[in-house]
This record gives sequence, C-alpha cells and structure tokens, in this order.
Amino acid sequence: MKPATQYTKSGRINIAYQVFGSGPIDLVYIPGWVSNIDWMWACPELVRFLQELGTLARVILFDKRGTGLSDRVVELSTLEERMDDIRAVMDAVGSEKAVLFGHSEGGSVSALFAATYPNRTMALITFGVFAKRRYTPEYPWAPTDDERQKVYDMIENSWGSGDMGLESLAPSKVDDKSFLDWLASYFRSGASPSAALVLTKMNTQVDIIDILGSIEVPTLLMQRTHDIDVKIEEGRFISQRIRGAKFVELEGSDHLFWVGNTAAVMAEMKAFIRDVKPNRKYDKHLLTIVVGRLSPSEPTGLQPRAIVDRLVEQYRGHVVQDHLHTFVATFEGPSKAVHCCIDLRDTLQGTNVQLTVGMHIGECVVEGVNFLGGEAVETVAAIARQASPYQIVVTQTVKYLLSGAGLNFAPHTTLFEATSAEPLALFLVMDQLRSHLPWHGNAQQPLPQNGSLLEDVLQSIDHHLADEAFGIEVLCQEVGISERQLQRKIKSITNKSPNQLIRSVRLHRAKELLLSQQDNIVEIAFQTGFPSPSYFSKCFKQEFGRSPSALLQESV
Repeated sequence: MKPATQYTKSGRINIAYQVFGSGPIDLVYIPGWVSNIDWMWACPELVRFLQELGTLARVILFDKRGTGLSDRVVELSTLEERMDDIRAVMDAVGSEKAVLFGHSEGGSVSALFAATYPNRTMALITFGVFAKRRYTPEYPWAPTDDERQKVYDMIENSWGSGDMGLESLAPSKVDDKSFLDWLASYFRSGASPSAALVLTKMNTQVDIIDILGSIEVPTLLMQRTHDIDVKIEEGRFISQRIRGAKFVELEGSDHLFWVGNTAAVMAEMKAFIRDVKPNRKYDKHLLTIVVGRLSPSEPTGLQPRAIVDRLVEQYRGHVVQDHLHTFVATFEGPSKAVHCCIDLRDTLQGTNVQLTVGMHIGECVVEGVNFLGGEAVETVAAIARQASPYQIVVTQTVKYLLSGAGLNFAPHTTLFEATSAEPLALFLVMDQLRSHLPWHGNAQQPLPQNGSLLEDVLQSIDHHLADEAFGIEVLCQEVGISERQLQRKIKSITNKSPNQLIRSVRLHRAKELLLSQQDNIVEIAFQTGFPSPSYFSKCFKQEFGRSPSALLQESV
C-alpha cells in the first residue's frame, strides 16, 4: 500500500516526502537524477525492495526540489540546498539520526551530508555512486564533454520516450516492455524536459572528490561490475578515499539497485546496518571557513563589526574569531558563505570599508561555536591575502560545490599549503546577480534582509496569488529592481522568465490545493489567479503532463 504523501518546507520550497516501515532505526533514501515518490509504487520490483527495507528501518522517501512532487520552481539547485532538503525532511518526521542510502547522483549529496552532519548520520550507504561527471586525466572514467552533449541532445529530443537508451540502466530488463514503459513514465513524471536538462548540466559540474576524506561515518559502497552508466573503477576510487569504507562489487550490469540480483544487494545492506553503532559521536565535521580582512576606515553611520555579525548570523554562520582588522566565520555550506560575503562586500562599500575574503572547506574540530582548528584558519588566511579589495577568492573545492548557485568563476592563482605543500587552485567569484562596481550610496542604507532575491520574488507572488492582473511591473516595484535586471536575474537562477515563474508558482500552489481536496477545480483556478478554468486546465496539463481532473482521479 502506497504511503501518504506529505509536504514540508525547506526555506520556501515545498518538499514532498513519504514515511513507512517498522524497523528500529531511520533510513533516508536519496534518489538519483530525478524521481517521483508516488510513481515508485507503480513498479512491483521497487515496491518489493522498499517493503523489505521497511522491515529493517523506518524508511523516509522524498523528491528533491525541482523533481517529482516537490516544487518545480527552482530548477537550479546546489548540493548544499539538497542537503537542506534532507535535513528539513528529517526534522519534519522527528528523525534525529538516520542511515543515508544514496543512489547514483543521490550518493553525491549523501556523501556531503555525511561529512557535514556526521552526528545526524548513522551510516552512509551508496549504490552506483560517482564522484564527478566530467572527464579529467585524474578521473578518466567520467563521460567526456562530447558524451555529455549526447545526453543533453537525448533529453532535449527524446525525453521520456523509448529513444532514451533506458536499457543501459537496466540491461537485465531489456525484454521487459512493461518495466521499460514504467521507467519512461517515471522519468517523465519526475521532471519536465527543461528541468531534466538543467539538472543534468548542473550535475556535470559537481565534484566531491576533495570532501571524501572528511567522511568519518561507517560507509558501504555497492556497485555492479559491468555497470555501463557508472564505471566500477569509480566505486573503487571513491572507496579508497573514505576511511574504513567497505566496497562491495556485485555481479551484473544494472545501474538500478532494485533489478537484477536484488537479494544480494539487500543482504549486504542488512548485514551492514545490523553492525552499525547508532550512538557514536563525532568531534569533527566539514565546514566552510571564511577569513575576511577589513581595511581601516573613517567612522561612518554604520559599524562594520555590527554588519559582519548581523549578516553572518542571517546566513546561519558563526563568527568564531575576531581580531583588529580580520574575522573568521564558519558556515555549514559554501553557498550560504559566498552569498553572505557578497552581501557583506556590497553593504560595506557604503561605509568606505574595503573587504577582501578567502574561503575554503575543511574538516574542523568545533566546541559549541568556538573554532579550534588553527591550521585550517592559517590556510584560509593565506588565501585571503591573495585577494584585492572587494574580491572573494575561493578554492577549487568550494567552486565545485557551488554548481547551480548562479555564479561564475575566473581562475586567479595557485597557493601551496604550508603543511602539506599541496597546490590549491584559487578562483575569483564573478557574481552574476549583483553589480561589481563600488557603491557610493547613503551609508545608512538598510542591510539586506534576505539572502536571496528569489525568496523576495516568491513572497511577492504568494502575496498576490489570486490577483490575475499581477505581473512583472508590480513584482519589480516590490523587490526594488528594474524589469531588465529582474529578467536577467530570474533567468540565471531558475532558467525561467519572470512570467513563467509566476505561472509555475501558481500552478504548484493549485496542485497542493487540489490534493488537499478542499475546493473544486473552478474555485482553485480563481484562487490561484487564472482568468478562466479552461485556461487553468490547459496550463496545468502543460506543467504536469495531466489535467487537474486526472490528478484528482489518481489521488482518490
């Protein structure tokens, strides 16, 4: 029996999740590429696997933002935001600590979560995981740019059809037409062609190699020897970089864990989970470290130290060291850190204070909010010394984890770490979303109250949800930027025009209302700002691939 689908908020984004099972521990399944947690229950093979998993644990399923039943509003997302989604779902169901089970691409965010939140991670299990998705000499198993382009072309021209090459994901099912039809439907219901393309391009840039050594939790990696999609060498490479990891090589060529020799997969998971010690505590975890240098300045209406403290706190960071002209802050992820520094730089320009920033990610010992890892601070301080006024310099590790953040980077220089003599490639953050020119406005300008333009835009749309006349003109007035700027910024963040975003938000809100079954289709059409029920139904079918009435029939 399919579990009830519920929603929780991750920021302002609705994340769909389900909970089932009677086991004594919690297990969060992080799916690959795209998913649809309702459509999972239409595949008998997957249902059998999930039900058996439910005898081991309370199982938590969810659709990541941009896919499945979760909000499709933000098609570009970072690994850090996906970590926030995992944490939001765990919080919603009262799970303090869980085993993470990441499949394929879901293994990347699972690994990052385990390194960042070890005390919320009982263990890490992955199947068919990769560390990067772009060929380099040191990682020659990843697809080349030409091979990735073929994937982009397939998504653009053949999404959800029989021309997708689905046999490569499940070769043992090549003659099972009903299974392949379900798999094509699963992908179609998991993402639109444009969303799937954006996700695929973003994933091409992800690289978690540098964080593998920071994973301390018990780790089981499984992979089939002849997997076409992810090479067996990738699993071996990853397992060698995670201390104490167990790598299990299984016979077969299926990339999907729920087909082929599933009994062997389940047996490995059961044995591993039963040996896990659930109450282990960890002193170290992965943090993004920021060292900022403030130039001396004449007194102004705003106090630089107060600005730093306020903005760092706003982005859920901590100022852990504070000297005469420098400060050290830590953040749980690089996206929050870099956007905090951009806001900080832009705000301090109005006070005649020059800010330079160095940023790196490292495994740190933390006691409360008191940072204790001196060597890491010295490294980041050396990075900050490579920056000129108003520049934000980050390491390659930070750059890789900011894929999907709407930022560009320019090569800067190379720094050699003092202790290891390892080279660190440094990059300048080239912010697409804000001007780089020094600001000469009033020093009394209020501090930014929201770290994301998108948050303000979504709030404005929600406020005017039922107003069919609401459009770009009012939206620009409320968020305080020109129409040209709004078009450019919203396109860079969401891959949608502002009008497309307004319509998409309305449709997703309408879908929530339909599933709640509190009002009929006509009432919901007007509640969400559509001028007529017929136009609403047309737009709804374009967005979700089925009509509002079909959705209601499916939910009964």
